[in-house]
Amino acid sequence: MNYRLGVDTGGTFTDATLINQSTGEIHVSKVPSTPSDPSRGFLNAVSRILDNSEIPAEEVAFLVHGTTVATNAIIEGNMAPVAFITTHGFRDMLEIARQIRPSLYDLQFQKPPALVPRQYCYGVTERLDDRGNIITPLDESAVQELALKLSEMPIESIAICFLHAYVNDVHERMAEKIFKKYLPNVFISRSSEVAPEFREYIRATTTVINAGVRPVVAGYLQQIENQLNKQGLKSELLLMQSSGGVYPFEAAKDKPVFMVESGPAAGVMAARYLGNRMSCDNLISFDMGGTTAKAGMIENGKVRVSKEYEVGKQASSSEHGSKGQGYPIRTPVIDLVEIGAGGGSIAWVDSGGGLRVGPQSAGAEPGPVSYASGGQEPTITDANLILGRIDAEYFLGGEVRLDVEAAERAIRTRCSTPLSMDLIETAYGILEIANAAMAGALRRVSVHRGYDPRDFALVAFGGAGPLHANRLASELGIKTIIVPVSPGTFSATGLLVTDLRHDYTQTLLESLDELQVAQVVEVFESLKQDGQKALMRERVQSNAMDFEYAMDMRYLGQSFDLSIPFVQQDLVSNDMKEIMSERFHSAHLQEYGFHATDEPIMAVQAKLTAVGRLAKPSIAQNHLEVQVAHRKAQTREVFFGESGGFVECPIYHRSRLETNRTVPGPAVIQELGSTTLIHPGSSFHLDDYANILITQDS
Repeated sequence: MNYRLGVDTGGTFTDATLINQSTGEIHVSKVPSTPSDPSRGFLNAVSRILDNSEIPAEEVAFLVHGTTVATNAIIEGNMAPVAFITTHGFRDMLEIARQIRPSLYDLQFQKPPALVPRQYCYGVTERLDDRGNIITPLDESAVQELALKLSEMPIESIAICFLHAYVNDVHERMAEKIFKKYLPNVFISRSSEVAPEFREYIRATTTVINAGVRPVVAGYLQQIENQLNKQGLKSELLLMQSSGGVYPFEAAKDKPVFMVESGPAAGVMAARYLGNRMSCDNLISFDMGGTTAKAGMIENGKVRVSKEYEVGKQASSSEHGSKGQGYPIRTPVIDLVEIGAGGGSIAWVDSGGGLRVGPQSAGAEPGPVSYASGGQEPTITDANLILGRIDAEYFLGGEVRLDVEAAERAIRTRCSTPLSMDLIETAYGILEIANAAMAGALRRVSVHRGYDPRDFALVAFGGAGPLHANRLASELGIKTIIVPVSPGTFSATGLLVTDLRHDYTQTLLESLDELQVAQVVEVFESLKQDGQKALMRERVQSNAMDFEYAMDMRYLGQSFDLSIPFVQQDLVSNDMKEIMSERFHSAHLQEYGFHATDEPIMAVQAKLTAVGRLAKPSIAQNHLEVQVAHRKAQTREVFFGESGGFVECPIYHRSRLETNRTVPGPAVIQELGSTTLIHPGSSFHLDDYANILITQDS
């Protein structure tokens, strides 16, 4: 069992990467996604890459999967029917939600509907105080009656969320035991297990979403397991989490809410791994696929991880990051900015006569017009094709022939004619509008976080990322662009270079001055034991276990907190409080531009991450297989805005490029699954790891 297989399911394509652990040899595959049944696209990708590489399924040591199946279930409203069980008097918690709006003066805004209809929300008699002391015991007979009532309803999953269960989960455990007795075939999610943190509404939404997607994810993963077993693939099966770590299929079936942002996380982890190999610690990852474009940041070799985000936002959301548009989830997630600008994003003319691009996408079915698969709406891919930036005869290595005339007709009919514009001018306008949106995403992940993008290198990947990266880097003043080996399947590679990860939290809510060090040590020791047990179940050796410590802190009276990391030595230090205080003040100064050293500090919660290190494959420089025949050197007319028209542009095949030979732009570099565009005024060369490095003239 000498191979590792990563499969990343996107909105348009499903990518697979197979790596030989001994030699570093890489095999890649790209197949269309199947939104109606994502498992078909997944299995097609696995079958194709094993057939093309002529490697038996029995040789695969483990398989890692990144998927959007949980996200799609939320966005499309396909979650399983859920019953919400909470403390008596709080059944309307999900309906009331939070009193925040994404746009303060938008009179047309309508908050998203409650996650669970009111008729499926129930309150039962029980009550704890904020210290976990029992005020009113759980009415077990009422829970039994409710269980019998639910047995006659079309309920597939139950979410239990009692007040203050994050401190004491005794009532939630008792209720779970009763529901399991009377409803043995129903999935049950407890808030004290899924999200043991204070703030009732966020804890409730996290638990409900976990309950709602659990039957969907469990069925999907079980279907995959059954089919893989039939193919003879008996490897360990892992799933990418939103936080950038992986966990086993069995754990994912219990806590699928931790994998809601599974797919986008893989690309950032791949960029971090690439940066480590190149000794480049400050990177901005830019992943442009067929449906969306995503930007993330790696600073000093570390990926930014957020602890709260929203899912289920409307496609027409006005501003990324504004709250109140979706449902909050309280789980660790890589800090990403994602917008609806991918190769399949649709160009259209609004009622005011303005040209718009996205966020609607043609997706995999039917896809862009030029795919000749039934699409009627012009897309970014069609515009790139008309401007000569994509080779109609060489898309996906020649596997797909693109229809240029159909793309021209669609853009002319839908956009050029209504706007009374020239075809080429319109196509270029489509790209510039998309580029402006993507440049905005890059600014939000850098400038809006207090970082200068000129201090970072841009890692461009995804099927369309290298096609737009040079233009975006120029906009932000970024001098260096890195296009990794096989950028079209780079996210799938990221699945294979991460570690097992489990996150644990315990609410403290104590003043730092009054916090007892012994209490903190006891809390972290308990969390560490939970992490050790989880990793031991996954057969991780003790010498391959790492534990990361952090504490969420805030000034007294603040609503939001900062996560302050520390090491185990700090935990047992006599100066632990002073150390944490200094680090918090420093972090607050960097994040918000000020600090208040005289203000009291609150210790909000303890956080521990248990990491099981997995051996990383050593990817060889020259072992990327060439799945298509070499083509003769050629040129093509390509449109560049800075040149004012079409320019005769040399076309290179990536497999024929020479290492460390600098070539001036303009140029087009073609390969399986992606095209890299070098603008005039830039140059490129291949480094020792076969990455394309693009540099821009000052």
